[in-house]
Amino acid sequence: MSDTAEDLIKDKDKLQVRANDLKEKRNQLHLKSKKLADERDSLNSSIRDIRNKISDHKRKRDELNERVKHTKEQRNKLNKSYSEVKKKIEDLERKRSSTTGANLNNLRKQLRALENEQMTQPMSPKKEKKLIEIISDIHGKIKEQEDILNKDPKLKKALDEEKILRQKAEKQHDIVEKLATRAQEEHEHMIKLIKQLENTTKRVNEIQELIVMTKIEADTVHKEFIDCVDKIHDLERKITATQEEKRKTKKAKEATIAQKEASEIFEKFKRGEKLSTEDLMTLQKAGLI
Repeated sequence: MSDTAEDLIKDKDKLQVRANDLKEKRNQLHLKSKKLADERDSLNSSIRDIRNKISDHKRKRDELNERVKHTKEQRNKLNKSYSEVKKKIEDLERKRSSTTGANLNNLRKQLRALENEQMTQPMSPKKEKKLIEIISDIHGKIKEQEDILNKDPKLKKALDEEKILRQKAEKQHDIVEKLATRAQEEHEHMIKLIKQLENTTKRVNEIQELIVMTKIEADTVHKEFIDCVDKIHDLERKITATQEEKRKTKKAKEATIAQKEASEIFEKFKRGEKLSTEDLMTLQKAGLI
């Protein structure tokens, strides 16, 4: 083998450092993927809650809108009845005015016009005094006509009915407005939650994409790690083989030297020279005695 065991060990150590780095990076990517998955799952749970809330607000809004529709129908019926009674009152007042020679509606119109003139138009004290006298006179005529009209049982009944219908219609209108306001609030809550749902869903999709990319990167790093581990195992086998070959070579070399030394001692033995205990042991190990 061209590479020494020391070279192979250095290569193995470098690969081991690389493998450790890859293992750490892979584990960090797995941890990142897990954290992202936890965040995604938490957001998905929030999405379910948001959807439930949206459904709840939609149901309440629709129920309120249905109540608004029903209440409007009742209000419109009351307004129609009120208009009919109002017309009836006007007819009765017109008939009564024709007998008294005074038109109550005209007197009221005159009064409104004069009061408006007093409040908006600049005038001299004398003119204003005269205007006040006219207004007072009209007030008196209106009061006189109303007293006369109020004594009419038909008119009085119609006026009472008008008052009741007006109050009922106003009450229904207030209910309509309150219900409509509540329906609008439910709708606005629903729209707000829909936007929140859209943003949360968008974030979940982003996280899911990050999870996929992170897993792909983790798989790539893991493959590099496995490749490093395989190379390390291969080097370990080569190191073992190289060390074994070195050991055998050394042993063979030592055996050759020992054999040569034993041969020299054996020659001394054949010549009858005196041998030491160590020399005898060497001959015995070599199998020469």
